[in-house]
Amino acid sequence: QVQLDESGGGLVQAGGSLSLSCAASGRSFSSYSMGWFRQAPGKEREFVAAISRSGGTTSYADSVKGRFTISRENAKNTMYLQMNSLKPADTAVYYCAAGSGVFQGAQPVAYGYWGQGTQVTVSS
Repeated sequence: QVQLDESGGGLVQAGGSLSLSCAASGRSFSSYSMGWFRQAPGKEREFVAAISRSGGTTSYADSVKGRFTISRENAKNTMYLQMNSLKPADTAVYYCAAGSGVFQGAQPVAYGYWGQGTQVTVSS
């Protein structure tokens, strides 16, 4: 098993930046592919970005492509999400997730482990 703990959320003005972290503990972090998802009030959880076990493969939702960057440091058991040019529409609770495949992609059901989430609020 793996335990996930997100941090780095907060309040930022539109156009600003935030960096989220997801710290993992338990079983070897490098054996998991990882993803970021978000959920706004009254909406379903949606895919944001995913990264393979090695970090060599990434994918992004169209809505964040070019603005967000996912990365990981296996030696530090940590995944990151750098968010630039933030918009009010990015306001949500952001969750990190881990899956046992090489690359889990955009489907939430493919991920077996989830963090508690961190709130990101972008003001206009």
